[in-house]
Amino acid sequence: MTDATLPTAAATNLRRIVEARLVKRHAQEMRFRLYGRIAIIVALSFLAVLLGRIIHQGYTTFIDNQISVSVYLDPAKIDRGDLGGANYDQMVAESLLTTLGETDDEFGEKSGKILEIMSNDLGFQLLTQVRGDPSLIGKRVSVTGPVKSDASLYYKGEIKRSTPQDSRKLDDQQLDWLDKLKAAGAIKSGFNSGFLTRSDSTEAEQAGVLGAIVGSLMMLFVTAFLAVPIGVLAATYLEEFAPKNRWTDLIEVNINNLAAVPSIVYGLLGLAVFINWLAVPRSSPLVGGLVLALMALPTVIIATRSALKAVPPSIREAALGVGASRTQTVFHHVLPLAMPGVMTGAILSLAHALGETAPLLMIGMVSFVPGVPEGFTGSATVLPVQVFIWETASERGFHERTAAAIIVLLVFMIVMNLAAILVRRRFERRW
Repeated sequence: MTDATLPTAAATNLRRIVEARLVKRHAQEMRFRLYGRIAIIVALSFLAVLLGRIIHQGYTTFIDNQISVSVYLDPAKIDRGDLGGANYDQMVAESLLTTLGETDDEFGEKSGKILEIMSNDLGFQLLTQVRGDPSLIGKRVSVTGPVKSDASLYYKGEIKRSTPQDSRKLDDQQLDWLDKLKAAGAIKSGFNSGFLTRSDSTEAEQAGVLGAIVGSLMMLFVTAFLAVPIGVLAATYLEEFAPKNRWTDLIEVNINNLAAVPSIVYGLLGLAVFINWLAVPRSSPLVGGLVLALMALPTVIIATRSALKAVPPSIREAALGVGASRTQTVFHHVLPLAMPGVMTGAILSLAHALGETAPLLMIGMVSFVPGVPEGFTGSATVLPVQVFIWETASERGFHERTAAAIIVLLVFMIVMNLAAILVRRRFERRW
């Protein structure tokens, strides 16, 4: 009787131990899943806060407030022999005072205040029209242009009348004028296409990102032209042809280390080699592309080698078995099958290079460039540097444009990452 019950008791104890371990294991799995979900929620929350802050601060940049005014081109104030010598801004200011039912004082204080809420682009438009058709002198001409950035911020609610007068740039009289102009229909709001079609300017209301976009595209072209073919060929040689010895091991270790080098070091290298030694023009898309190509090269090599390793050995064996040479096997079979991974790595490395700022500051791309780059050796700026320049500006209107430029940069990054995903899905094959 006792001998028969012993196995039963042992089995029961064993079953209890196993069940206790299963309960513990399931509890660990549940905790792990919970921790993972919490981590994802926290990460998404930080991302939502970051993007929300950027969009909230920058979306108003795409709202433009334009003022229209009819200006009398007084022949007594314009010298036909020197059309550029007249003060067209003053003419616009006087016309606006007339529209508001005001008259200027003997010291010109009111016209000076008008100039603080009106962009000098209106005066430039007058000059352009007079130079194009001098017969306009003595007539009334209508011009339309942006208001000053501070006036635009008032219309957008960023500058409030409740703020003490000594704590804002616009005084109560200027705010009254802005309200009157809005009520009279002289101010119209719409989409700010000028932000995407103009280049940088010293006036916040006239500043745009066109020059930075073109400079970024030109720089990325140089980077892709150098980093992608060199990186793919280097990775192909190391993975498929190079003998496995201590020299190739040393090269592989150095490539992996170069991928982790801080980006500013590449800027110092570009300054020493490309600018000081090879005399490549400073602040040009060419030197920027060369520096970023050095930075992207290790990433392209590592991604390409990983893609080549993912190709099954049977592909190589089958090609060699039917008489293909080693070169034919690699370039006709292995590399085409690895191309989705290769292109994904290349695009992601270029997207990472697009957002770099530190190495470009080291090679002088922090300079003010008011126009579109004239060539690969001309002065240029890029989106990350443009963000840096505007954020360090003292005028409040530039801070608004900083967030808008970040939005444009994020759109570029999203498009490039989306392209990488589409390329991989389009050419991906399963074995």
